[in-house]
Amino acid sequence: MRFGGRLEDWFSGDNELIERYRFETSTKVINNPKVVSFDWLKSQKLDNVRKLLKDQLLRRFLEMKGNIYPDLIRVFYTNLKFEGNNLVSHVKGVDMKITHDVWTAVASLKYVGLRINKGNLGVVEDFNKVQYYKSCLKNQNAQVRTCSVGGLKLDERVLALIVTWILTPRGSNHFVLTEEDLVYIYCIIKKIKINWIHIIKEHMQKAMRLNDYHYPYVVLISKFLLYFEVNLEDESSELVKSTQEINNGSLSKMGFTKINGKWVSKEGDHGASSSVATADFDEEDQAADMDFNHEEQPETNLGVGTSAGNQGDEMSSMSSFERYMVNRLDGFAENQRNLHDLCEQLPEYRQQIQQHGYTVYDLG
Repeated sequence: MRFGGRLEDWFSGDNELIERYRFETSTKVINNPKVVSFDWLKSQKLDNVRKLLKDQLLRRFLEMKGNIYPDLIRVFYTNLKFEGNNLVSHVKGVDMKITHDVWTAVASLKYVGLRINKGNLGVVEDFNKVQYYKSCLKNQNAQVRTCSVGGLKLDERVLALIVTWILTPRGSNHFVLTEEDLVYIYCIIKKIKINWIHIIKEHMQKAMRLNDYHYPYVVLISKFLLYFEVNLEDESSELVKSTQEINNGSLSKMGFTKINGKWVSKEGDHGASSSVATADFDEEDQAADMDFNHEEQPETNLGVGTSAGNQGDEMSSMSSFERYMVNRLDGFAENQRNLHDLCEQLPEYRQQIQQHGYTVYDLG
């Protein structure tokens, strides 16, 4: 192992934690952080998005930059526990109890608003996944099979990018929006305050349980290390690069172009959605709902609607073999969802390829 005697320092000689790190968490992928500047949003006349995010008290969190410490981030997650409403970890001999006051000091987030998770999405009144998704499309008459990002209007498209890359980041499959993604976008646009501390903690818990999930919020955790004055001397670090910032290039890749200082769809304001399909709506409704039905699998292994704290207690009380089996089962369920989403996207990919003048041949 490349760590040598550093493991003793990182884990204060706790052999059980060292073994967990060696065999479970040392190879876990760290999420590639993204950043969005509110000054950039203003310069691009995305004033509505900027105001909506400010109303959610997200500016400081979304603009976070600086050094990240990959090894110590893995140490943080290896030791992470959920005690009541607090996060508790231990890094290099320093006890880190992340209370509501710490969240406010580091990220200007407050423990207020709706505490949304997979088990209680019904707390958001008048929300219907398929109906709301259709209202977000540039072409609202389009028939849809999946809730993909391709046909979204500008504001909703930018918010989808921020939700899936920064607020609840995942390592892959940013093309399809889950029901949770759409609930967050709905609440932001409707100015319904969300408890983002709760959301972040739940997402951390999910990343700890699922092998295929990357460790998220690496800049935030690095700020926690600084706040608690963990000795960072001689630790490997990486700087968040300008290429990780959401910028004009991001909007261009999403299918928008700038005309007379305003971003518009390359297809026109009412261009055809990339989600067009030929199925009847009842079938599309069922297909669109399937992706979050598949997503319920990971949660049911530990109890739907269970709080992050209770899940953390249950996981910490398991043996290494039990944790391994739970993670494997959760990972299998997550892979099922990803495979389903990929299959649902194939007709859209085929259509996009044909639109560029290429011929697609059916095999077999």
